[in-house]
Amino acid sequence: MRTFFIIPALIAGLASPAGADEVTDTLQSALDAYEDGDMQYAIEELDYAKQLMMAMKTDALVEFLPPAPEGWSRSVNREMNAGLAMMGGGVGAEAEYTKDGTSFTITLMADNPMVGAMAGMIGNAAMMGAKVERVGREKFMVKDGEVTGLVDNRIMVKGAGDTTDIILDALGTMDFRELGRFGS
Repeated sequence: MRTFFIIPALIAGLASPAGADEVTDTLQSALDAYEDGDMQYAIEELDYAKQLMMAMKTDALVEFLPPAPEGWSRSVNREMNAGLAMMGGGVGAEAEYTKDGTSFTITLMADNPMVGAMAGMIGNAAMMGAKVERVGREKFMVKDGEVTGLVDNRIMVKGAGDTTDIILDALGTMDFRELGRFGS
């Protein structure tokens, strides 16, 4: 008979605040609202949970941005995702690298419908008057101060600035294989 009391106690312990986080709390709140018939609040909670998870995914993507080259500084743009909703969604990360008045940016954009269109452009770089550079196993289109590549056909990697050689060197420090597994 004691066994019947132990099992519910163990299950309750798994759902305790010590094991919870803001996402699970918000999802539970949405479920509670749904069960109470408060559809509007359930939807709001689901939207908030999605927002929290997208922030987590963004933080994970930021980790793939290369470190600043020797003598350069790096500043991460944490507001980059704000504009992605208007471009079909997805997640992005961006950093600006500066040294002595010179700068370049590297942008990562994942799971955005517009990224897929880049595959055709990169594949036909020569027709667009661009050249192709290899960084590791990845191909990048280089044109007009921009270096653009596509990892795993869903993650755009773009560098922009007047320092194409330094951009290519910075991209060379990235782990494209792991980046291709991002979000999996």
